[in-house]
Amino acid sequence: MKLKVLVGMLIVVGALPPGVASGADYGTAAEARAMLEKAAAEIEKEQAAALAKFNKGEGGFRDRDLYVFCAGPDGITTAHPGEVGNNLKKLKDMNGKPFGAEMYQVAEEGKIKEVSYVWPRPSGTEPVEKVSYVTKVGDQVCGVGYYRQ
Repeated sequence: MKLKVLVGMLIVVGALPPGVASGADYGTAAEARAMLEKAAAEIEKEQAAALAKFNKGEGGFRDRDLYVFCAGPDGITTAHPGEVGNNLKKLKDMNGKPFGAEMYQVAEEGKIKEVSYVWPRPSGTEPVEKVSYVTKVGDQVCGVGYYRQ
């Protein structure tokens, strides 16, 4: 009898109301960092091919809400799921923080830095805290961001 009650409890505890996502629906900090490290290695091999992969989400460069973004020295986005051609340097978050300019200030070749800002998830409109890991590879500033849960 106790086993049946315990199993029933697990089902109830594991159930989520409709519209509520589980943590598995979103990428983690470790996954975002690993994706950026992999992206940097791809750019070092062949920049044009790497940017094409990032834009298409091929080769593991798009996973749930994780994706690679890059921009050139002028700030123009060269890789992003839907924002290629926009100026990363001019982006501000929901509170007016110029996080795009901050990404350019902190990005260093061979190092990964963090930039925090407020941004809505791709699946919603509510702004939440987001952290992007950023680095510089050649003439590109690249990053992968995750949402704090």
